[in-house]
Amino acid sequence: MTTPDTDVLITRAQSWLAEDPDQHTREELTRVVAAVQAGDADARADLADRFRGTLEFGTAGLRGALGAGPNRMNRVVVIRAAAGLAAYLLEQGTEPGTPVVIGYDARHCSDVFAHDTAEVIAGAGLRPLVLPRPLPTPLLAFAIRELGCAAGVMVTASHNPPEDNGYKVYLGDGSQIVPPADSGIAARIAAIGSLSTVRRVPLTTTGGRVLDEGIVDTYLDTVASLAGDGPRDLAIVYTPLHGVGGGALPAVLETAGFEPPTVVPEQEQPDPEFPTVAFPNPEEPGAIDRAVALAERTGADLVVANDPDADRCALAVPGPDGWRMLRGDEVGALLADHLLRLGREGVYATSIVSSSLLGRMASAAGQRYAETLTGFKWIGRVPDLAFGYEEALGYCVDPEHVADKDGVSAALLLCEIAAEAKAAGRTLLDLLDDIAVRHGLHATDQLSVRVTDLSRIAAAMERLRATPPASLGGVEVTAVDDLTLGSADLPPTDGLRYRTADGSRVVVRPSGTEPKLKCYLEVVVPVADGDVAVARAVAAEKLAVLRTDIAIAAGI
Repeated sequence: MTTPDTDVLITRAQSWLAEDPDQHTREELTRVVAAVQAGDADARADLADRFRGTLEFGTAGLRGALGAGPNRMNRVVVIRAAAGLAAYLLEQGTEPGTPVVIGYDARHCSDVFAHDTAEVIAGAGLRPLVLPRPLPTPLLAFAIRELGCAAGVMVTASHNPPEDNGYKVYLGDGSQIVPPADSGIAARIAAIGSLSTVRRVPLTTTGGRVLDEGIVDTYLDTVASLAGDGPRDLAIVYTPLHGVGGGALPAVLETAGFEPPTVVPEQEQPDPEFPTVAFPNPEEPGAIDRAVALAERTGADLVVANDPDADRCALAVPGPDGWRMLRGDEVGALLADHLLRLGREGVYATSIVSSSLLGRMASAAGQRYAETLTGFKWIGRVPDLAFGYEEALGYCVDPEHVADKDGVSAALLLCEIAAEAKAAGRTLLDLLDDIAVRHGLHATDQLSVRVTDLSRIAAAMERLRATPPASLGGVEVTAVDDLTLGSADLPPTDGLRYRTADGSRVVVRPSGTEPKLKCYLEVVVPVADGDVAVARAVAAEKLAVLRTDIAIAAGI
């Protein structure tokens, strides 16, 4: 016997079933409803969660678990999102017949969602152009500008777990959407009635098509051209982590004159289950262990990893204590140093949670510096951008062509830097020491807590606001910025920033794409008499205390 509340849920589910075009999710939801009607409490909780509101469309587009219901990623949600995007574009004055490019990765249902989007875009009178196969996200960002599109859609959940998928939206400048475009699109999505009112036609109806390999070749050639003349002796181990980078990066490296990398065989081909990793994110412990083991066996100079949609890039290098992965801030400093030495002019930009080192480097070279909110939706829009990065392994080294993070082009330049260093009898770690001597050792770390109950994140932020720490790392807190208030330079965002009397910094914020609370730590230690090792030891101690103190203050 069901309760009135349960009856309402079942009625909503049955209405959903009536318009769901996908047999798999219809069957899935039918099984859940039957279990609820049989009195299964777990099924009732599952059904309630599926219909507890809808996936929220924001600056990150959509991202969530695959499944039936408005609070999941599925064809109904995607069709409505595509219709809302098309309506928004037309409302903003986009002419009928203007192209919109659509890409997708190798996750479950990505190709289906992409082709549904194409049919909706065509039904609205715009011209859909679909990338020819699962490809990197930066290639989609490249294609928007290259093909003169009004917008782009990338079906991807990047480095999320295998049960997730997502829907990223870019506008015609090749950058991810920011306010107020996100709320404008969300409003158009909310205004859509029954799914039967959404017109879907074959993509060729308005002159659309599936693109050929020409756009892929143009992107790969553009990336390869970033490398200058120089040494190419470098033994590389590479892993695409079961994603779509495996066809792109090796091709770029070969075109640029490098020997083909040794690819981790178990992770070479796209696999939406990501069977060899707990999380398909190079930042996660263990994700690149197989690549490092292969590098140790083969005597490689460098390990390169992309995340599954190849917009992020990670490096691991051998050192006196074995192999270690470089932090995103370290990789950002290496790339910035390289570009500054080449004389690239413009603005060097990073996010508020990344190291402040980039500001010192840019200033010393007479270049401008900017800080933005977290995410390339902000970094990619900085006027006259020369280079942008964020500590979460995202780097933009060719903003003229890709106004977004690009793990393929970044990896190429990093291999070039490593090969030049090797030819001079040096390593990337030596280059980092040089940077520390010139600008002070900027050491960073992160405390990241994954939760199953999102209320824990809200509780931690509330606790920090109610009782802000008077000291961190044993040093007085001299400034507290509540980032929800915004400033002349930064729009409001949920976050807190602490600065201490010795120049240390802590930023606390909820992740925008995962159920995590993130605390970003930075200490700055002068390098006396060129002794970087001593500075690193001091920094490690300071970071450890800082990490403990902020965890206690946040109650995590």
